[in-house]
Amino acid sequence: MEECLFCTIARGAFGTEFLYEDDQVVAFEDLHPQAPVHVLVVPKRHFDNIVDGVPAEVLASMVAAAQAVAEKTGIASTGFRCIMNTGSDAGQTVQHLHMHILGGASLGEGLIAQR
Repeated sequence: MEECLFCTIARGAFGTEFLYEDDQVVAFEDLHPQAPVHVLVVPKRHFDNIVDGVPAEVLASMVAAAQAVAEKTGIASTGFRCIMNTGSDAGQTVQHLHMHILGGASLGEGLIAQR
């Protein structure tokens, strides 16, 4: 497989500022934010999505990153949403596992697009 956009970002090729980094994952601000705080948590190793045999240690790092980002951005005390889209019908546009962390405003309950 040719290296994807998130693989390139995760290895630091674009000089993206990371809000969090450990051996397994990086976290950085989304270029097209859907909330006042919108951060992506991306594994350094490529996985297409959450059902692509992701090891427990990678998932644990993603959760640790979510906690660290929430604390760093001030949304830990007010609440935030973590989302992992899987497949095009779910809205996954980059085929590299990633978690969206959204917060900084009341997000309401709307999760499913009207058809």
